[in-house]
Amino acid sequence: MILQSVKRFFGSMKGTMDNRSSSAKSAKMMRFDQYLIFAVLALLFLGLIMVYSASIALPDSPKYASYRNEHFFIRQAVFIVLGLVAGFMMFRVPIDTWQKYAPLLFVITLFLLMLVLIPGIGKGVNGARRWLSFRIFNLQPSELMKLFIVMYAADYTVRKQEFMHKLTKGFLPMATALGLIGLLLLLEPDLGALGVIICIAMGILFLGGFNGVWFGGIAATLVGIFSMVILMSPWRRERIFAYLNPWDEANALGKGYQLSHSLIAFGRGEIFGVGLGGSVEKLHYLPEAHTDFLMAVVGEELGFVGVLAVVAIFYWIVKRAFEIGRQAIAMDRIFAGLLAQGIGIWIGVQTFINMGVNLGLLPTKGLTLPLMSYGGSGIVINCMAMAILLRVDYENRKIMRGGRT
Repeated sequence: MILQSVKRFFGSMKGTMDNRSSSAKSAKMMRFDQYLIFAVLALLFLGLIMVYSASIALPDSPKYASYRNEHFFIRQAVFIVLGLVAGFMMFRVPIDTWQKYAPLLFVITLFLLMLVLIPGIGKGVNGARRWLSFRIFNLQPSELMKLFIVMYAADYTVRKQEFMHKLTKGFLPMATALGLIGLLLLLEPDLGALGVIICIAMGILFLGGFNGVWFGGIAATLVGIFSMVILMSPWRRERIFAYLNPWDEANALGKGYQLSHSLIAFGRGEIFGVGLGGSVEKLHYLPEAHTDFLMAVVGEELGFVGVLAVVAIFYWIVKRAFEIGRQAIAMDRIFAGLLAQGIGIWIGVQTFINMGVNLGLLPTKGLTLPLMSYGGSGIVINCMAMAILLRVDYENRKIMRGGRT
């Protein structure tokens, strides 16, 4: 009798422990991907600090004489807050809803790209007409297109899955859409954004099972087309020549001016940098130090160690995006998986181009560093993309726990 009572006692204890263990595992499964959130917040915070450092001397120039030293810092902080709020709202939307409205969102963004080209509506800066002005906020539709081309291409791949091995039914409809985007972006002009958008769409098609032989041929054709666009444009040709020899006197004072001073900034930074706020190149030597060439200021002030840390965080985010995507596809959530991997392609390609330009590995191109460079549209839309990626992971975890999305 006593032995039976003891057995029942320990049996009930074991059952209680198992239930607690199961509850703990379930609670752990329901947590968000905290490391992904921390990585994104780290880049946003570091970007805010570096934008402040890179822009603090701008009010000394006649162009920004009416601005305070904290002008760009305050605006960037506001953009980050808006981005986090927008991201929270995007996170609450189920992925199936984005799939349902992906074609409509794509068409609306195409319409916005057309509006940019209309005089009096589109806003031009430095010879390029890329913005729609809403007084306190300038919207760059090409940034919005990067997000919605991910959704549209993922939805297209799911709908056309049975035709992915055919050129006419599998690729030509998407090629038509990309051609229209290309025409509008070249009229702005914004060749950099076009390159990123094409990489996103082609990458998603390839991951979705598009014929490998056709993919290789189309990729080679696109490289040829981009080369022709560059060769037919005198100022783009000059940029290529300056990129090949930035230290030539004519180039160093002309088209290669930004690149040469960017390289000087990295050289001054050496291993550990000159210290936060100690950059010399940001003092009116390096144009657009707070936007396209922010990485050069990071290299000068934080050195090789700082650059390596930023590269490592971006690498981890892209790697995590592909892991989340593979997990979703394994659960037969093809759209969600391609959406996550498409976001990874976008962030990876744009980061590579921006850093490549800053380091002299690629010709100068006006692309910002995601999540870090100054800019309202870029920061807000990057935060929205990260929230969608987090939503895909959240739904994956919910399904593994036995719930529904």
